Order: sequence, then C-alpha cells, then structure tokens
Amino acid sequence: MKFKSVFDIIGPVMVGPSSSHTAGATRIGRAARHLFGKEPEWVEIYYYESFAKTHQGHGTDVAIVAGILDFDTADDRIRESIEIAKSKGIQLTFMEEDAAVDHPNTARIKMGNSQESMELVGISIGGGKVEITELNGFDLHLSGNHPAILIMHNDRFGAIASVTHILAKHEINIGRMEVSRKDVGKEALMIIELDQNIEPYIEKELSEAKHILHMAKVVD
Repeated sequence: MKFKSVFDIIGPVMVGPSSSHTAGATRIGRAARHLFGKEPEWVEIYYYESFAKTHQGHGTDVAIVAGILDFDTADDRIRESIEIAKSKGIQLTFMEEDAAVDHPNTARIKMGNSQESMELVGISIGGGKVEITELNGFDLHLSGNHPAILIMHNDRFGAIASVTHILAKHEINIGRMEVSRKDVGKEALMIIELDQNIEPYIEKELSEAKHILHMAKVVD
C-alpha cells in the first residue's frame, strides 16, 4: 500500500481504540448512510473474520452505528451511538458470520425503511481507510476517502457521455471512474471519484441526465 501522509499510517483523529476496527468501521457506516441518503428505520450488520471476533471489544458495533447516524470519527457521541439509534426508533440487528471473505475486517450492512432498502459490503484496510466492495449486488472498488458519486443508469449508448459532459461543463475533475453492469442492456452502475464535492444544482442536473435512474453521493 502507498501512503500519502503520516496520517495514513497513524490513522485519523478519532474516538478509539482502533483505527481499523473503530475509525474504519465508522467510515463504512457513514458511507452506507450517504449512499442510502436518509436515516434508516432498520439496520442489519453482519461481521466477518476479525470483525466477528472483536467487534464488541474494539467498538466496531458502536462505530458502524455512529457512521449510520452520520457521526464522524472524532465525534464523542460514538460511544453512545447504539442508545441514540434506539432512541430514534431504529431497529438494530448484529450478526457474526463464519463465511470466508477476502479481507478480515469485513462488514455487510443491510438497511432500509418501509419503501426501500440497500445492501453493501465494506472493508477497513487500515489507518482508518475503507473500501466499499459491493453495493446491491454490484461489485465495485469505492474508497470512502474522496468525494464520489454513484449513478445507476440504463446500459444504453450515451449514458456515460451525458454524465461526463455535465462534470466537464462545471469543471469538476474525475479522479477515478469505474462502470459495472450485471448484463448487456440492463441496469448498470457508474462509480466516479471526484477531486471535490459537487453542489446540489450539479447533483440535480446529473440526476436528470439521459438514461439516469438514480444517483447517490459520498461526501468528503
């Protein structure tokens, strides 16, 4: 792994005890919250390997829930996040899984309300850094460390061009872009990491572009 600063090694400003199991877990939960776009009514959290063995002792439980409540890694409310979520009426379920996964710090989060639901898989790769590797059945490689937009669209000619044209018009630079689809001509997913957060009017313009079905964003 390449490190860009000393903070990539020692971790972010955070409520402890662990950059991987606490700060990273908070960022996984926060990415889930931003992608869902609202506070959920219910959440199911599945832990694998190292997360499954240590999630209570290392604060991973409270950290993921804190992220889902949109708290950052240094928020003092992290320790009380489960109680805060329950006071809001959010139904929480925690499960320890024994299935093999590619990374020991892996969590699967399912969340939703009476109208819609979402499922993602996130891994904490160290130093508070995370990666989202699956979203609603789509494989992806989304870092939670940069602003990003995720755009569900019809797999049609011109869909990608319509999005990149809007970003270029507003002088928004693309740091990384990935496109995933389940089958030719079906729904597809664009994952675009940006150098800056986008304003609401740009977000609205993107959501109304040709062949676009739904858009979500992860803010820095």
